[in-house]
Amino acid sequence: MAQLRSLHDDFVILVVDNNQPQEEDESSSSPCQEISISALDISSWDLSEILCYRRVKLQAHRTRLIQESSYFHGLLSGSFSESGHDHISIEWNIETFLNLMRCIYDCALDVTSTSFLPLFDAALYFGVERLLSKCKRWLLLFASSNDSASPMLELPDLVQMWSFGLERDVDFVPDLCGAYLAKNLMLVKSDEYFGNVPYELLMCCIRHPHLTVDSEMHLADTLLVWLDANKRLFDLSETSKDNIVNLMEQVRFSLLPLWFIAERRKSHGFSTFADHSIELVTKLTKMSSKCLVDSLRDGPPTDLRVRLTQYTEKLDLSGCTQLNEAILLLSVLPETYFTNPMWRKSLKSFLKNPEDDARNQEQSSQRTLPISSFETVQEVDISKCQRLDYIVTIKCISKSFPSLRKLRAAYLLNIKVSTMLELLQNFHKLTEVDLTVDIVPIIPCQASVFYTSPGLAQTPPIISLTYGSHIFDSGQVHRSLSSITRLTLEGRSDLYDKDLRSISRSCGSLCYLNIKGCALLSDACIAYVIERCKSLHSLIVCYTSFSANSVLALCADTSVTNSLASNLQMLHMSKCEGISETSLINLITRTKKLKSLCLRDTKVSDIVLCELSGSSLEALDISNTTISSMVLTCVISKNSNLKSLKARGCKNLIQSETVFNSLSKGNGLEELEIGWGFTYFSLVSLRPSVSSLRAISVGLGASLGEDGLNLLPSACPLLESIVLYFQEISDSALTSIVTSLKNLEELALSYCFGDITLQSFKFSIPNLWKLRLERVTRWMTNEDLFVLTQSCPNLTELKLVGCLHLNSDSQPIISSGWPGMISLHLEECGRITENGVASLYGCVALEDLLLRHNGSGIEKSFLLDASLKFPMLRLVSLDMCDAKEGNFDVPEEKEEVRFLSIVKISRCKSQRCSLGRELAPVHRETLVMFWNGQNFTNTLLKQRL
Repeated sequence: MAQLRSLHDDFVILVVDNNQPQEEDESSSSPCQEISISALDISSWDLSEILCYRRVKLQAHRTRLIQESSYFHGLLSGSFSESGHDHISIEWNIETFLNLMRCIYDCALDVTSTSFLPLFDAALYFGVERLLSKCKRWLLLFASSNDSASPMLELPDLVQMWSFGLERDVDFVPDLCGAYLAKNLMLVKSDEYFGNVPYELLMCCIRHPHLTVDSEMHLADTLLVWLDANKRLFDLSETSKDNIVNLMEQVRFSLLPLWFIAERRKSHGFSTFADHSIELVTKLTKMSSKCLVDSLRDGPPTDLRVRLTQYTEKLDLSGCTQLNEAILLLSVLPETYFTNPMWRKSLKSFLKNPEDDARNQEQSSQRTLPISSFETVQEVDISKCQRLDYIVTIKCISKSFPSLRKLRAAYLLNIKVSTMLELLQNFHKLTEVDLTVDIVPIIPCQASVFYTSPGLAQTPPIISLTYGSHIFDSGQVHRSLSSITRLTLEGRSDLYDKDLRSISRSCGSLCYLNIKGCALLSDACIAYVIERCKSLHSLIVCYTSFSANSVLALCADTSVTNSLASNLQMLHMSKCEGISETSLINLITRTKKLKSLCLRDTKVSDIVLCELSGSSLEALDISNTTISSMVLTCVISKNSNLKSLKARGCKNLIQSETVFNSLSKGNGLEELEIGWGFTYFSLVSLRPSVSSLRAISVGLGASLGEDGLNLLPSACPLLESIVLYFQEISDSALTSIVTSLKNLEELALSYCFGDITLQSFKFSIPNLWKLRLERVTRWMTNEDLFVLTQSCPNLTELKLVGCLHLNSDSQPIISSGWPGMISLHLEECGRITENGVASLYGCVALEDLLLRHNGSGIEKSFLLDASLKFPMLRLVSLDMCDAKEGNFDVPEEKEEVRFLSIVKISRCKSQRCSLGRELAPVHRETLVMFWNGQNFTNTLLKQRL
């Protein structure tokens, strides 16, 4: 506190009465309603005691008040009659006024989101510049802080501040409120109060240069949420309609993902712009980077620039199939770059050969691109952006986002793993990389192959390698990528032993490795990687050759800990059938810290699982194994924190009441997949532990019955996913489920029986996005399908099997009802494709399409046509029975089908009974075509895939 004036200074008594009514408190311990205090003791005031009184008499220095407050300056030093008085009456909130006085006397004062407005109002009224500056600094700090851990400003408080600033004509308050909202839009858009944000404030936020969103999609979705609040889209005046148009026109429609545009096509606020947006995206999808640059006018191409600010932490470009390297570069170049008339030439030069840019840096700064650096960006997602030249992209990202920690580049087959990791050496802070692609549906050890085209990348010869050998080591020096701790290479059928060995030498700090479906890797190589990466605690090796050598590497003693196995927290090894029982026992006995264990589709036995000695399991998957209820009960009893149990297809659980009794004593399940032995009584016994259940799958061998299904909504009110196989189900039970479970997102009924009619689907299920109806709705007609589009308007995945009454008119119902459909499977659905598939092209965002036995009207050129009409399409499954001319044109070159990664074409043969009647077709073979990033392959299998 600043030194107070002399004790002989002239004093004045400020009599402060609370201007806010207070409730009578008969039990108050204060015998009087007034207290006298002095500014001389201001540093030792006990505010909690003072505020118990309704009136405060404050002795303050007249000179101090005159110097620090324009209000008191005019009152005490002017010609007013009060200027000579020793007592001045003031009506104000006592707490606020006392804090004002503390600021006048230079005491420490904290401004908070709650106190800002009262203090700022008092500072304005009493003209205390010191407090005005303090309030302004506080709000400026909130509006410009880069610290994500700093406390958030409550949205109602923000709106109140903004309104106050407008009312009092204080420009900096609404400006800073708009800046704060712009910077934090991603954090506040889900706030329940967001719909109450005034239009003017929202518009100020959207136009602000600091507007920070993860993607243009998130901005558009945020605006649609705001528009839907308080029914803004209905009964509007012309002015309001103009305001909404102005608001939505701030969105850069050419940068939206195709699936998002299609899905929101029916939205009241977006329908006007959807067709225009699809046209822009489609046009960009067909343009090369060079053509795009040539088409640009002078000045910065704002509509093509991804939003990036100094506050951006995450950049989500996933699903933007129109995105190319030119758009990415345009987004990271400064505004001043476009004032140079030669900017197009320099940009095209970089796009042509980005390697020249690095060489030219030392020669001439004018030749290089002045790429801006965004230090706060920590996460980038470019998944499904198939048109990006990843070499240019990685170089651009490395310069623009030097603090990048997470890179997700899934479903990009043009990325070679080895080249990608070489490029990633420029990222010094990168910790997570995800290069997932679709898993090829051919498991070499299980497939019965008729023939394979010469292009198939065969499994390389397996080198005989025992644990401890260093045959893979070489003298080559690898730059360290030691900062990478999580690496996902799921589905990479182009990944060879030499690639993974190189990765392990560069990424010695790996803690998490996912090589699920990497079928070309040998067990010896996986063992080598385990030996090299001493920090591994999570290993996903499903559908690989993981076996004896890898187990030995996990179990071997190290100098740091007893073994890697003893520190494993996650081990997923489904379908790894080459491991002996002895090896499994050796592994399981050492895994004392496991939290997640997946042994699905393995030959694991009771003898193995009973050796599991840990007590930390949170997720266990033993589906399709021979594990018995006795052993499973023992495991559950020792792991009370078990949240997920998957045991569907385990026939030895038929007498499993002890299992469910053990589960009921745990801390609560969130996910359950079960079959044999599961009944209504099992669910009743589980009721104490399933109140938090979010997903349930009930399969063959279970018998929930009507009572069990009716119990589900009340026993498991948080359910988001229900999958039922071979269960008896009725309209009443299904109606109870869809009307009671408000969070339901997935519903699958497969081969269920009972009295199911359309009545069950006439209720609104707005949150449902995934629906599978297999052999349960034979009665479904086009009219029923239309009703389904109304009750489940937001579906993105649909599978219908055995809906025999559907015809070609079903296609426009699907296209118009679910334009944002991503996955569509139609099998044995009447005559849907009898007249071709042209009406399905309205589902422009399709990524996965299965059409089998729906009518022989599909054109021979369908694969080529579909790749053009569906720019996101990756997976296609067809049947020769549906080919209009008896077969399909099979592309000879990868470029002909653009981004298709897996195509499956089945062939059937007809059968007739002894009476000459035609029976259901019998499968003969499946042609599988896939592109693994290096080879385009045709493989003919006996299996039906």
